[in-house]
Amino acid sequence: MDILKISIFGISAVLFALILKSYRPEYSYFISIAVCVCIFLFVATKLEQIIGYAEKMLDMIHIENSYITMILKMVGITYVAEFASGICKDCGYQTIAGQIELFAKLSILVVGMPVMLAFMETIGEML
Repeated sequence: MDILKISIFGISAVLFALILKSYRPEYSYFISIAVCVCIFLFVATKLEQIIGYAEKMLDMIHIENSYITMILKMVGITYVAEFASGICKDCGYQTIAGQIELFAKLSILVVGMPVMLAFMETIGEML
């Protein structure tokens, strides 16, 4: 199972970074970042499966591609922002992490605005 591999990899890296931290603290940050990037790349390979399932859902429910695309963009923004924010927090840069999270929230809002406008137009036509 992939989760066991990733968990063992992460725990091993943390233990190695903790041992190394007492000798060379700067290297422990590098190990942390490298492991995060490796795990993120592994997660990216899973995105192909998610996109495949999204395409199957599109065929089943017959909605516009733009809505599924928008949802996938929102999920992608969330994951990338969480990843970058976590690395910044681990390195002690909470302010930068907060700015990344704020930008992600605004980006999600911008991606979702066309749906909100279409909804408002539909309500306006009903009145």
